[in-house]
Amino acid sequence: MPFRHPWRTRRLLAATTGIIALGLLVAGCTPAGSNEPVGEPKTGGTLTYASGDAEPTCLDPHVGGNFPQALVSAQYLESLVSRDTAGTIIPWLAESWIPSEDGLTWDFTLRSDVTFTDGTVFDAAAVQANIAHLQDPTTLSSTGYLGLGKVTGTEAVSPTVVRFTLSEPDSALLESLSQTWLAMESPTALERSQDENCASPVGTGPFLVDSWVKQNAITLVRNDDYVSPPADAAHAGPAYLDKVIWRFIPDSASRYAALQSGEVDVIDNAQPDTIVQAKQSDSIEQLDSPRPGASNRIELNSGQAPFNDVRVREAFIRSANVDDAVSSLFQGTATRSYSALSSAESTAVSNPALFDYDPAAAVTLLQAAGWGQTDADGYRIKDGVRLSVEFPVSTNQSIPAEQSVFEQIQATAKETGFEVKLAPMDLSSWYAALASNDYDAVSAPYTKVGPDVLRILYHSASIVPAPSGYFANLAQVNDPAIDELLTTAARTTDVAERASLYADAQNRILEGFYILPLYDQQNHYLLRSDVIGLRTLPTVAVPTLYDTWLNR
Repeated sequence: MPFRHPWRTRRLLAATTGIIALGLLVAGCTPAGSNEPVGEPKTGGTLTYASGDAEPTCLDPHVGGNFPQALVSAQYLESLVSRDTAGTIIPWLAESWIPSEDGLTWDFTLRSDVTFTDGTVFDAAAVQANIAHLQDPTTLSSTGYLGLGKVTGTEAVSPTVVRFTLSEPDSALLESLSQTWLAMESPTALERSQDENCASPVGTGPFLVDSWVKQNAITLVRNDDYVSPPADAAHAGPAYLDKVIWRFIPDSASRYAALQSGEVDVIDNAQPDTIVQAKQSDSIEQLDSPRPGASNRIELNSGQAPFNDVRVREAFIRSANVDDAVSSLFQGTATRSYSALSSAESTAVSNPALFDYDPAAAVTLLQAAGWGQTDADGYRIKDGVRLSVEFPVSTNQSIPAEQSVFEQIQATAKETGFEVKLAPMDLSSWYAALASNDYDAVSAPYTKVGPDVLRILYHSASIVPAPSGYFANLAQVNDPAIDELLTTAARTTDVAERASLYADAQNRILEGFYILPLYDQQNHYLLRSDVIGLRTLPTVAVPTLYDTWLNR
């Protein structure tokens, strides 16, 4: 979401070091087949955006922290720092930052000319209020809570300087602060009830929430007093658009039809068939942004049978013909992954040999693990128990092509004797299944900038739920060697040493067969060719409409 629960996503890389290039910056989308400038930007107009993600239950990304929240809140909330397409941390609401020599304090110097859209001044006290809100268990944040896990306190050194105190060095602090789920909100607005703040969060961004008609649309209007774009923005001053209508159209075909007809201007969650169709259109452009952090993967619950046996985990992985499924079902719009991390991460380790489809090897492994017999239906049994895999699938998060991948894995795993029980369920039921440990395999997309996502996902401490109830280590990896590597990497600011530690951790995760990588998490956007200047933030690959204008 970060697997984006109504709560999720985390932290990132160090101080002023550059990191991985990750979103796809499109400084100006021009008419199909053309890379030529289209003239001076035009001010005015209403852009209609149609999302295929579930409508948020709360527009405040501090509460929970899921990806649908990030998509819309990036239009009205801003972070202390951002990242450019080269992966370098760049200024935003914070102009500069200095860590202490021991890494236990960070001083952030803030812009002095920024005001929230309710008139509240953005200053050190406002940052303190936001950190307190994110760390308050009653906020029910997983994303922000985990991202600030090492922050033990804040101090207003002056109105424009805020000091963070840490329990230990955090090489991922800046990446964490760059994410939309840790964006700054008006402390005055935060004093309202959670319901009020969920309905209309107040930020410093180029747009503000005008209204929200649930099950219909969110209306955003331009902030005419806007002064604080990130350092990589294409212009200064207020946004070009007068208004944004943010709709929710869950059906892919309906969403694409609305784009074709001009009823909407931009859609997200474009499916493989519509992407292929769009390539033939002269009036529709594409924008693809791989998400940072983890790859899309299936996690095997090593905390209970049958996957508490590494031989059974490897046998399942050898039984899954993922290559053929991805190539046939995604029609060239996704590339098979063999890594725990997104290809957007320069520290990603890929090991294709570990994930070869090899049914004969799978059978040998199962026999060695004591699953040598089969029942009348061809499924393997041991001590009278069938080799069954409970696999809950969120119908809110899985796209049709992905669900078909699961079905193909189910079919090929059956050939070696696994009974894979795919259980489609709504998001609430899916979360409940995970919380009650009622799963053996699960696909849980997770978005977080940088390799520190590995610590969130695979350190044994992440088996314990956050105050929100969310826990990230769904593979229930409990390996002291992996813990040590991830803990050390999170404290290490030397880029080469840090990358080496994360490489070692990834190798242990992959060789332990805790996960079955599938493909990168992709954000596929389609837009009308007269929508100019749309880009994605190089942090978590969400669109920003600040530089966008309509060539009409």
